[in-house]
Amino acid sequence: MGEQPVVIEARGAIEVVSLNRPDRLNAMNEPLIQALLDYFTGLAVRPEVRVVILRAEGRAFCAGLDLTGWPFDPEAGRIHQSWRTQRMIAAVMQAMRKCPQPVIACAQGPACGGGFSLLLASDVRYGAPDLRMNAAYIKIGLGGCDMGASYFLPRLVGSSVASEYLLTGRFMTAEKALACGLMSEIVPHEDLLPKALALAEEMLLTSPMGLRLTKDALNLNIDAASMGHAFAIEDRQQILLGHTADANEARMAFLEKRAPSYGDR
Repeated sequence: MGEQPVVIEARGAIEVVSLNRPDRLNAMNEPLIQALLDYFTGLAVRPEVRVVILRAEGRAFCAGLDLTGWPFDPEAGRIHQSWRTQRMIAAVMQAMRKCPQPVIACAQGPACGGGFSLLLASDVRYGAPDLRMNAAYIKIGLGGCDMGASYFLPRLVGSSVASEYLLTGRFMTAEKALACGLMSEIVPHEDLLPKALALAEEMLLTSPMGLRLTKDALNLNIDAASMGHAFAIEDRQQILLGHTADANEARMAFLEKRAPSYGDR
């Protein structure tokens, strides 16, 4: 597994995506980021994949940016090269939010900078007891708001807790993340993947379109302009889904006391 920066394993309708640079604490170099960007962007046209699990090999989830992992082009200016790197990594977080599949993250050890943002961009988070997360940027002379942290974190934990961590760069422990609702559960390291797979299997019991549109509504309504806008999105989705063949199958299965057999139609 050591030659590929990202390893993808198919388990039926579930895909397990593993960061695979354990010797570098899974720090973000260009091949790793390009692989993640290609993968999450491509999910838009892969409805056969219904749930994604994001994890990492080794003792760390992701130590942030690998400063030695990006090629230097002497013909390009420093600003141009830095901008390219910045936008490429940021595009991964955006692709994770835009893809129709729920993303379940399970993490251990350090999750720093961009590694923290990978967790923030996921839909569900499980963490090992040794998980430590921070927006490290402010510690190296930059601003604390980077890679979507200023967007995701206040919406997930509230402005006070978000400000505490973004303004200092201090590490958030697994216990703190659980207490403020950033994490669903603290799980022993060896149980992280089984825990995520069990949740993914539960998600597979839903109708395919219903699962996709639920993530869609959650994303849209976190930025809804008003309560009315949020209800309008939900109303339209429910009427749309209620007239699918899968909704009819679910009703028949309920009446016949059996498991539904969905066809994504």
